Amino acid sequence: MTTQSDSVRSREIRLASRPQGQPTDANFTLATADVGPPGDGELLVRNALSSVEPYMRGRMNDGKSYVPPFALGEPLAGAAVGTVVASRVPEIPAGATVLHDRGWREFAVVPAKSARVIDTSGVPAETYLGALGTTGFTAWVGLRIIAEVKSGETLFVSAAAGAVGSMAVQLAKRWGLRAIGSASTPAKAAFVRAELGADAAFDYHDDPARQLRALAPDGIDVYFDNVGGEQLEAAIGATRDFARIVMCGAISRYNDTTPPSGPRNLFLAIGRRLRLQGFIVSDHLARFREFAAEVTPLIAAGELKTPTTFVDGLENAPRALMQLLQPNANVGKIVVRV
Repeated sequence: MTTQSDSVRSREIRLASRPQGQPTDANFTLATADVGPPGDGELLVRNALSSVEPYMRGRMNDGKSYVPPFALGEPLAGAAVGTVVASRVPEIPAGATVLHDRGWREFAVVPAKSARVIDTSGVPAETYLGALGTTGFTAWVGLRIIAEVKSGETLFVSAAAGAVGSMAVQLAKRWGLRAIGSASTPAKAAFVRAELGADAAFDYHDDPARQLRALAPDGIDVYFDNVGGEQLEAAIGATRDFARIVMCGAISRYNDTTPPSGPRNLFLAIGRRLRLQGFIVSDHLARFREFAAEVTPLIAAGELKTPTTFVDGLENAPRALMQLLQPNANVGKIVVRV
């Protein structure tokens, strides 16, 4: 066990104001604070990598949700990987690499019970923020538990070049499905086909309903929805009877200031006996070890790709989040090098 008597100076990104529509620079502030020392049962961690996630946009609002909103004037939070520089628990010594939930800052005091020691000898540290973290687990849960996919079925994944979508495509192919993906540019659609192994992919700006009619003339069995909006409507129109729609995210709606009109063809769910199910990945943590046991060796062997886009500098984390919420050229998981 190691201790540190002095606090450290740390930069952090705070929520300055709540956005109306698309977040702007004015909603964030870069501040400096004294952090530490850790108390009993705590760690002082120097963050190296911080995650940027679409769900963070919802936490910027002051509304009831499955996670509490970020507090005004306080640092934002999210998954991070860092090195323990001082410890008040014998189980996690100084020098250990840990995964925790107090990102968006250089240093953090973390309850040991909220940190997990990770092994970076076989896979890069950033993998634990993406394919081996909540991102990959979300794709696994959505396909295996919520959709109960079967070999031979046809799957459509929106935002297929993104963090969750790229894992969903690859897992589906390993499990014997036919996978169709959409992305925000022709180049990203080509990446989904060539690098992730999708059977087909298209730029969603090019009439999703028409694309699905051409690429899945017999219909789709499963839709993994990351975006909502027009693509959800197109997917409903392309479903076969008894298809399942996994409602994972709706990034196309997160900055809306007025309620959307909703899918105009939702009535099709009745006659086609569709199942539309939302889920929160934390409800399924009892299955995480099963997921990790399956996916870790595949990543270590290079059989599952983990595309990552790095953004350098804590001060650029807000811009990374703002970019994530818009059509962009990035592929895979976005990670900030603190």
